[in-house]
Amino acid sequence: MTPEKLARINELARKAKTGPLTEDELAERDTLRREYINSVTGNLADQLEHTSIQNEDGTIEKLKKKDD
Repeated sequence: MTPEKLARINELARKAKTGPLTEDELAERDTLRREYINSVTGNLADQLEHTSIQNEDGTIEKLKKKDD
């Protein structure tokens, strides 16, 4: 997510507080929000994938996905 896109998200949010957005602006806002959410969740998943836990006995193991 580029700083320009983040600035545009904030600009649209400020504009939405002062008045209604056009259909094009609503679509752009939704697209940018989805891209931002995907970026954040992707970064978090990548960070967790590279995280290890040290057990009480000193062994180190990688995090595992939780079964639902």
